[in-house]
Amino acid sequence: MTRYFAGKLGEALIAIWGVVTIVFFVTRFLGDPVALLLPVGASPEQMQALSAELGLDQPIWRQYISFLAQALTGDFGQSFQFGRPAIGVVLERMPATIQLALTAIVLGVLIGGTAGAIAAMRRGSVAEFVVMTLALLGQATPVFWLGIMLILLFAVDLGWLPTGGYGSPANLVLPALTLAVFVSASIARLFRSSMLDVLKEDYVRTARAKGLMPATVFTWHVARNALIPVVTMIGILTGELLGGSVVTETVFAWPGVGRLIVQAIETKDFPVIQAGVALIAAIYVATNLIVDLLYALLDPRIKGST
Repeated sequence: MTRYFAGKLGEALIAIWGVVTIVFFVTRFLGDPVALLLPVGASPEQMQALSAELGLDQPIWRQYISFLAQALTGDFGQSFQFGRPAIGVVLERMPATIQLALTAIVLGVLIGGTAGAIAAMRRGSVAEFVVMTLALLGQATPVFWLGIMLILLFAVDLGWLPTGGYGSPANLVLPALTLAVFVSASIARLFRSSMLDVLKEDYVRTARAKGLMPATVFTWHVARNALIPVVTMIGILTGELLGGSVVTETVFAWPGVGRLIVQAIETKDFPVIQAGVALIAAIYVATNLIVDLLYALLDPRIKGST
């Protein structure tokens, strides 16, 4: 098992290196940020001096080597916009992103897991048709459109919730619900499919033939094994929400990492972009490592094969 995860850790480090390398070179295509940092009408001498101060006048390969050497120590440079360490600026926004992502995941797992179980246990019924139709709509609906519709309904028309912002539980409801709709739809469809496969297995029929209570069969023989692909999906979705909830954060003015990165791209704040993407990549990789561990715990055959 140790060797298995050591291999996974090595792959993870290579993946993070690949991501930060791509981001480094992509940011250089955004253009020179010096013109944005100086007042209008700045002289060429002032622009050249600032470019030298930021190290942007160096050949790109030298900038890359310097960037990698600093990144290995956790130093991504000073933010052009905030004048503070970029990683510190990103970490300040991380709690808001984690709060939003975890709330959406918890809501999505509860709603999607329940809906998927109902659809599987009531196969062929109206309940299954309704659940699967709603799940299909939930996956097909664009996040930004759903967010705007929720704002119009609950904030503008009914006045029950704020349109955006951060700081109170009321601010969290609409953005978390927006993300939870997609999460629950994905989990409902996968959990139903997985449960239907497990219900056909011989060990489930054997458990029923032994006279076990339906709740016992469902908990220990059906749901536990059906959760294996769902756990993988939860890990993937968690990583996506931590790094990809940019649209939702922007629509609801949520001060998370995704919105910060968008603002950094607009201002060509290279250090913040690089630090934000590197942190998100590290979280995504760590999430997948945890999923691998849970996968092995849920299915002993995987543990035995490693």
